Amino acid sequence: MKDIINRCDCNCIHEEVVCKVKDKMPEDEKLYDLAELFKVFGDTTRVKILYALFEEEMCVCDIADLLNMTQSAISHQLRVLKQARLVKFRKEGKVVYYSLDDNHISQIFNCGLCHIEETYNR
Repeated sequence: MKDIINRCDCNCIHEEVVCKVKDKMPEDEKLYDLAELFKVFGDTTRVKILYALFEEEMCVCDIADLLNMTQSAISHQLRVLKQARLVKFRKEGKVVYYSLDDNHISQIFNCGLCHIEETYNR
């Protein structure tokens, strides 16, 4: 059974609502950047890496072992995450440790995970 999308049976524009929202609507460039940010979350491997870093700062070797992937594959995904400013790194001798870039990333990730868990508990 397909989901039915309900729509208006009239063609009445609520101008005050439209104007209010239009005034608050961010610039197209910002919305484009937001869409690009969410695209980064569209890859399961990157989401697994983010989850791991949500729990603990880790080096590439540890992430590769955790996800049963090569260090090269993990490095590639970390590069994408770094370009999107979702992760940061620090060096300690020869070891490079990755962590989430800031608290916002934790919040985004946690909100998404809570939303999914809510769906499973219905």
